[in-house]
Amino acid sequence: MKLALIGFGQAGGKVVDEFLAFDDAIDGGFVESAIAINSATTDLKGLDRVSVENRVLIGQARVKGHGVGADNELGAEIAEANIDELQGAIDRIPVHEIDAFLVVAGMGGGTGSGGAPVLAKHLQRVYTQPVYGLGILPGTDEGGIYTLNAARSFRTFVDQVDNLLVFDNDAWRSAGESVEGGYDRINREIVERFGLLFAAGEVREGDHVAESVVDSSEIINTLSNSGVSTVGYASETVEIDDGLLSSLTADDEFDEGSATNRLTSLVRKATLGRLTLPCDVASADRGLVVASGPPNYLNRKGVERGRQWLEDETGSMEIRGGDYPITVRDEVGTIVLLSGVTDVPRIDQLQEVAIEAQETTADVRATADEDFASLMDTGDELDALF
Repeated sequence: MKLALIGFGQAGGKVVDEFLAFDDAIDGGFVESAIAINSATTDLKGLDRVSVENRVLIGQARVKGHGVGADNELGAEIAEANIDELQGAIDRIPVHEIDAFLVVAGMGGGTGSGGAPVLAKHLQRVYTQPVYGLGILPGTDEGGIYTLNAARSFRTFVDQVDNLLVFDNDAWRSAGESVEGGYDRINREIVERFGLLFAAGEVREGDHVAESVVDSSEIINTLSNSGVSTVGYASETVEIDDGLLSSLTADDEFDEGSATNRLTSLVRKATLGRLTLPCDVASADRGLVVASGPPNYLNRKGVERGRQWLEDETGSMEIRGGDYPITVRDEVGTIVLLSGVTDVPRIDQLQEVAIEAQETTADVRATADEDFASLMDTGDELDALF
């Protein structure tokens, strides 16, 4: 699947940078173009792989390249004010060659959580390609302002994209792990899961052809119901002989029954293990199973059994499946995409935070109005005395 990646804000830019590295590592060919947008000069300079001409600094008139200080309302205002500049950067994308846009943003900061929904709305209005979001939720230990930003912007982002893929940092930070080290590892986790999903179906000359191809239409159809999606991944290292890998068939070297059982087991692990956004699997509306790895270890029967198991687990009849051969990895893995999930405790928590914040704001305003009225009354009384 050919993507135009747009990283909005610090987290979004770093993840897009990591996507480019991963695409090169697996020779995936799923990244057609990559843009990074930020209101902070230092964040843009810290990127390694996004080309300099595709790093877009916005809001210079307001924040002088220093960022918005976690103020996502200001982030949204700056994005709106600079929409023509953003369009100028997007005009450099060969849109006729892409299957979809993917707007990547951290939901806890100011520039990304405020600006990403603004850009997604603009893309939806101008282009016919699907516009997907990849939203990264902050950990609860990162501070109240970041959780509040995520609570405020989450629903807006969902409403402005065709589907919002979500990664919850709270479910992935390890105890005792440094913030910097944790984010680097988490970014790699994000990119491996979503990268393998979007790379499926991008076949180049000389590549092994999948037994059951997962092309862009399979992914688009799985994500077509809007809402929120999550991804699971499980893998197992296998021993391969590079000299024999391209010439042997499964019948020559590997037991088909073992390959089938391995893939079925990996689908279960990917689904019931740690998802990018923990949820009740049974609440998924649609799903997609992608087996990846050395071609000799992939077979149609294993994918089909895994797909049937996921149908039973979710109760959905719209579960698609296929395989994605990768000769440069010594791992057999399965990606499970669950689309349209509704029973998600983390989202319920964010909605509660948003409601509480709205009520608190209303109470503060009411108190302020009462204090101001009382002050005015006191002033009138003093005027009468003099």
